[in-house]
Amino acid sequence: MKILLLEDDQEIGSWVRDGLSKAGHVVDWVTDGKDALVLATTQDFDVMVFDRMTPGLDGMSVLKAVRASKNTTPALFLTALSDIDDRVEGLQAGADDYLPKPFALTELEARVAALGRRAQPAQTAEATSLNVGDIALDLLKQSCTRQGQHIDLNTKEFRLLEAFMRAKGRVLTRNMLLEKVWDMNFDPTTSVVETHVSRLRGKIEKPFGDTVIRTIRGAGYIFDPQG
Repeated sequence: MKILLLEDDQEIGSWVRDGLSKAGHVVDWVTDGKDALVLATTQDFDVMVFDRMTPGLDGMSVLKAVRASKNTTPALFLTALSDIDDRVEGLQAGADDYLPKPFALTELEARVAALGRRAQPAQTAEATSLNVGDIALDLLKQSCTRQGQHIDLNTKEFRLLEAFMRAKGRVLTRNMLLEKVWDMNFDPTTSVVETHVSRLRGKIEKPFGDTVIRTIRGAGYIFDPQG
């Protein structure tokens, strides 16, 4: 599943992101409520996990705004506030579940999985393939084809292309790619993103004579196989 995580505590956020990622989920982690609101209203997620007390815009306000936009994505609150009244207030704001801090990662994983199943009752298994335009990824075999031709990608190139395909038509910044593919926070000194994007383009564009990954000057990259 694709999960939006809002948690301003670096230690907790990293711990939750890593745990959910190891469980097979794709996690977009932000530390500011304003960033969470932008992502929640511009991208599709299967589950949202919000810390209730965050800087800029608190998790409660974020969820109220998300619900006001008619977004029904399941949401779970993480909070140090554990009184009954606090839980009721969170549920009334649109939360589907509530997990007081401190919590066990295994319980969070179970609750997130349950919310995902509740939102998609007809889905019995995770998707095993990803197809955009004439590019196809087999997520189980970690293989890629374009126009039926096999493309040899290493692990990072595969994850990079998967991130692009899942965000088709949306700009992915360099920092977003660092987090999604390399599990890294901002590092102004590394050119790993640029290097791998260049190599990926050489494999999925050059042999086919077109452009599917465009550079947006000053912003990042966008995957658009329709050009």
